[in-house]
Amino acid sequence: MKEIICIVCPNGCRLQVDEAADYAVSGHKCPRGKTYGREELTNPVRTLTSTVRIEGAAYPRLPVKTDHPIPKAKISAVMAQLDAILARSPVKRGDIIAENIADSGANLVACRDL
Repeated sequence: MKEIICIVCPNGCRLQVDEAADYAVSGHKCPRGKTYGREELTNPVRTLTSTVRIEGAAYPRLPVKTDHPIPKAKISAVMAQLDAILARSPVKRGDIIAENIADSGANLVACRDL
């Protein structure tokens, strides 16, 4: 039995996930908590936020994020590729900076106009 805190909504429920009982979840106050508890132990994912270098802009770094959550196991590979990325101004929020970064299935998108 594993205990985790749900981060899906502001309730912060203390979930108990029973791995021996096919990842049965208890302690959730909403249906999203049940889904989160099961997925967190079987395939944990996160949306990655960071910055990359940019040329010709008012600031030297461009905030970026993945357009959908990626497996936690891929985060190191994605971060390693961020160093090699150099964006060029002008960039609009939502522009794709890198497609399928580190074979994660997610695109890296700009989070602001620069």
